[in-house]
Amino acid sequence: MAALPPTKRRELGDFLRAHRARLSPASLGLPAIGRRRTPGLRREEVAQACGMSPTWYTWLEQGRDIAASPPALSALARALQLTPAERAYLFELADRRDPNLSGSTDKEGMDVPPALARAIAAIDGPAYLLDSLWNARAWNRPAAALFVGWLDEASDRNLLRYVFLSPVARKIIPDWQARARRVLAEFRADSSRHLEDAELQTLVEDLRGRSALFAQCWTEHAVVDRTGGERIFDHPREGRLRYQQIAFALANRPDFKLVMLVPEAPRKRRATA
Repeated sequence: MAALPPTKRRELGDFLRAHRARLSPASLGLPAIGRRRTPGLRREEVAQACGMSPTWYTWLEQGRDIAASPPALSALARALQLTPAERAYLFELADRRDPNLSGSTDKEGMDVPPALARAIAAIDGPAYLLDSLWNARAWNRPAAALFVGWLDEASDRNLLRYVFLSPVARKIIPDWQARARRVLAEFRADSSRHLEDAELQTLVEDLRGRSALFAQCWTEHAVVDRTGGERIFDHPREGRLRYQQIAFALANRPDFKLVMLVPEAPRKRRATA
């Protein structure tokens, strides 16, 4: 791991010091014995609550050039009673990945908030919400009407399985093989934060065993950003449809990605003399 820049080390130390000062001994179940020169917890008390040495914790607050592991940061977040936003900021300052963000997509706290589901339903064009494994977690009626064989029936909601395994996908996606390669390259870039996730590894192994194209593409290690652009579908009822895709990362839910398909405006015909 590369060394943190001095500005981040100083900010990390100041952040820890400020949150240590706002807690009382009673917040950790400690007796308030003796007079304290400064408000809040002592460094030794925080270190003890985290199971680390007082010297090591002191170095963190001093902005020394040391690396904090994800378990140590998790212990600090618990001891300092950080909110989810504060915990995320702590991991960002330490340039570490929060292990709480790489677990199962079905664990407690990962459900789609009702307000978010209602917002997606209110969108005019096709819109759907993907989790970190690219399972569809919410979608609206236009999306169900567009994605035949994926969102319109009780089938596997995983986008990769749909693209690589569904015979319907091969019919409605023009130049299917090139598009499938692009989708996988986008997923690979998107999944870089949680490659150790057991569910991700299970998904990859399942697709490698069921799709020769997926197995070949996975070994190529192609990576591209999910930047959007034109999306074309040969719909069995509506014919050829063209959209511009826009993807959004939710500010307080990094495990979710909102994808919207905006219908292309009809092209104006040139006036004839």
